[in-house]
Amino acid sequence: MKKNLILTGMMGVGKSSIGRDLSSKLNMEFKDIDIIIEKKLSLSISKIFKMKGEKFFREIEEKETIAYLNKKNTVIALGGGAFINQKIRDETIKSGISFWLDLDAKVIFQRIKVNMKRPLLSSNTSENEIKKLCKSREMAYSLSNYRIDCNAKNKNQIIKEILNIYESK
Repeated sequence: MKKNLILTGMMGVGKSSIGRDLSSKLNMEFKDIDIIIEKKLSLSISKIFKMKGEKFFREIEEKETIAYLNKKNTVIALGGGAFINQKIRDETIKSGISFWLDLDAKVIFQRIKVNMKRPLLSSNTSENEIKKLCKSREMAYSLSNYRIDCNAKNKNQIIKEILNIYESK
């Protein structure tokens, strides 16, 4: 039985699309925690934040994430803020191999500015605010088993690097 492969990192780094491709290549199930929460509550993440608040969202995120981390043979894309949560981080480390998809804040800003549906962003979010958010989460993300520098790499190169590490374990 394969250990879970868990992707963490900031919004916009590619956890969902990379996770889907990895699960296909590894013949494992794929779970995107944000999508699971959206389906369960029939609301977008940003609507959950607006209507019920971040605290409510983080409680649901913890419950759903830990439930999926306890499954096996799964590629899991965590939400951008999930790895900040100590319980989620501890369970991630117990249940699988975690990969921090690290990408420069400038690139993240370029990717996400076209999609301001993300809960911690507004239409006037600046690149500087993204840099601050990256910096505030960096210490938690660095506790992942592996850091994948996604700068100057295409999706296939990133997937290949993760596969090489994961399959050698």
